[in-house]
Amino acid sequence: MKQRKKGKVYMMKHLLATFAFLVSAGLVASQASAMDARPELVPDDCSKCHDAAPAAIEAKGMAHKTDVGCTDCHVGHPPRDADIIPKCDMCHSDTPHFELPNCAGCHSNPHTPLEIAFSDDVTDPCLTCHTEQMDQMKVTPTLHKEQPCSSCHSTHLEIPNCTRCHEPHSADMVQQDCLTCHKAHVPVPVAYPDTIPNVQCGSCHDTALDLLMASKAKHKDVTCVDCHVAEHKMIPMCQDCHGVPHPQAIMVKFPTCGDCHGIAHDLSK
Repeated sequence: MKQRKKGKVYMMKHLLATFAFLVSAGLVASQASAMDARPELVPDDCSKCHDAAPAAIEAKGMAHKTDVGCTDCHVGHPPRDADIIPKCDMCHSDTPHFELPNCAGCHSNPHTPLEIAFSDDVTDPCLTCHTEQMDQMKVTPTLHKEQPCSSCHSTHLEIPNCTRCHEPHSADMVQQDCLTCHKAHVPVPVAYPDTIPNVQCGSCHDTALDLLMASKAKHKDVTCVDCHVAEHKMIPMCQDCHGVPHPQAIMVKFPTCGDCHGIAHDLSK
């Protein structure tokens, strides 16, 4: 009788344990299902805890602001996901620039991707994007070609002032004056527009300009570029403007105009 009673008690305990296990398993499954069905996060959710990154993206995020959201890059969050820092090549690929190693060497903050500060000797990474500039420097090599890109461009897209390295031709010259004749990646030969004023030519050719301004001849009223057309240091022929001003016998006897008229900037004879 006692043995039968013990058997019933054991059976009841076993049934209760099985029931508890099934209930527990159901709850776990329910919780897992609830986690899997959690709502999608949006950037406003992220900014409830993270202040710096959303503020940086809002201010200088570029395409990281307009084309992607937080969860496009950060696909998980602790404690469920430990590795939350994405690899750049998850999105960026298929160009020589994106094949460079160590993206963070230049793009130190992915939330402000184009705020880039360079070290002292950077060239090769620049050339994966800026090929046109190096092509220009190869065609007309100057001392600029021997310098690393970062010697002039210490930050990305910086346009340096020429006078940071070069003495200006005159005290009143400003950056735009330099760029009128010199292109940074092709600094020589000098190329100038037909609107360049005499004063800019005179910043180098001061003796010629002083003579011209002191002259009483009509040459004083023309601009330097009227005679020195298009090409720096070109010496025009007087006949280009004056044709053949004297009888043929005089032209044969005096074939060089300067024999009688002196130099073009000072027609003193």
